Amino acid sequence: MSGIVPLHLALVIPLAGAVLIAALGRWPNAREAATLVTGVVLFGFVMSLIPQILGTARPGIVLVWLLPGIPLALRLEPLGMLFALVASGLWIVTSLYSIGYMRGQKEAHQTRFYVCFAISICAAMGVALAGNMLTLFLFYEVLTLSTYPLVSHHGTPTAMKGARTYLGVLVTTSVGFLLLAVAWTWAIAGTLDFRDGGILAGRADDGVLVILLALYAFGTGKAALMPFHRWLPAAMVAPTPVSALLHAVAVVKAGVFTIMKVVVYIFGLDLLTTTGASVWLMYAAGITVMVGSLVAMAQDNLKRRLAYSTVSQLSYIVLGAALANTWGVVGGSMHIVMHAFGKITLFFCAGAIYVAAHKTEISDMRGLGRAMPITMTAFLIGALSVIGVPPLGGSWSKWYLALGSLDAGQIVFVAVLMISSLLNIAYLIPIPIRAFFSKPADGSEPPRFREAPAFCLAALSFTALGCIVLFFLADDVYRLLLPMAGG
Repeated sequence: MSGIVPLHLALVIPLAGAVLIAALGRWPNAREAATLVTGVVLFGFVMSLIPQILGTARPGIVLVWLLPGIPLALRLEPLGMLFALVASGLWIVTSLYSIGYMRGQKEAHQTRFYVCFAISICAAMGVALAGNMLTLFLFYEVLTLSTYPLVSHHGTPTAMKGARTYLGVLVTTSVGFLLLAVAWTWAIAGTLDFRDGGILAGRADDGVLVILLALYAFGTGKAALMPFHRWLPAAMVAPTPVSALLHAVAVVKAGVFTIMKVVVYIFGLDLLTTTGASVWLMYAAGITVMVGSLVAMAQDNLKRRLAYSTVSQLSYIVLGAALANTWGVVGGSMHIVMHAFGKITLFFCAGAIYVAAHKTEISDMRGLGRAMPITMTAFLIGALSVIGVPPLGGSWSKWYLALGSLDAGQIVFVAVLMISSLLNIAYLIPIPIRAFFSKPADGSEPPRFREAPAFCLAALSFTALGCIVLFFLADDVYRLLLPMAGG
């Protein structure tokens, strides 16, 4: 590790924000101002790291030695830079949305909500900047524990049941599989550092590599690879800002980020290509893509439909990692940011509909477009980005994934991408069409104009615009990621 860069500030800033938020709990305006200011400061710090990563330097810092030869360490590299930018940037937008939503719903325990949110962002920063696999594992666990109070926020029997499923699946998979994979990697390689080209080449036979990759893939439960995906729809009992955190800002992105990081820096693309150890993972991801989409089509509850959509979309990223070539890794990594903006827009819109119209079922949303034109237009933009329609950001990540499939000689996954995009159309586009062009099911006139609070509208409008802007910034994202993918 080289360079003296205060990477630890990425952890200190949100932790200090959490303390300040707790101290200001009696004064809502000050508390929420502290949340926003902390988010802006963190994002500004992460942005200041960009010049470091655009060069060849990979600065790092050792925080403390956990075991002989294994430090708690941070290291800046392209993939982590991308995830840090997504998590810190969308924290600001989600905080803005949360102010409108939590006040509009008169939610209890708002101070606890904002404190846990800040701690979870700290954990996400730790995952993004982890310099070795044990550091990543520890922050991965902190992220699980810090988001549990958010999932169980309402405290109802339904909320507690969903939160238990959330915690149970994530802890079981990480302790039962992921921790075993970390220990096995240390035994084989003698190190857990993330290194260009990986650390396992020449140290294990093909069978061991397949088993080890399976432990990593299924042990990273936050990636929601079937059959370890139940926690994600179960967690939809949480308030909508938490759903946005789970699906776009931190939790699921930490999962697929971990799998991508393991593939690139623990196994190495050349090793997986020559041994074929990741071929099975391509098919596991492809099955999850298709089944998740089919289950989403059967859901009438909007948040549950979006949850199963996320299960499907996450496996695009897993597929990109499993392809183990430059196009696949770039496409999968790019999908982290493209899906983040598209899906957070959709969840913001779902929450806005609930706050303004008190509707949760898609079948009840006919004619809603006249009452909520801004929200439903933003929903349409987010949906088109998730589908992959130009000129929206999601089109680029799917394009590179298709190129990666062809480069790997896996034409079947080009078909998977095409069919899944058609399924995306089938379960997303009817929602805004019915909202704009259908009358309410009871035959009455659509309700008068009534949008969600201004903070909610501002947040969902910003992320919808981001879906468009990202189409034109794709080359910048590509150039950031290319060194990591061996290009």
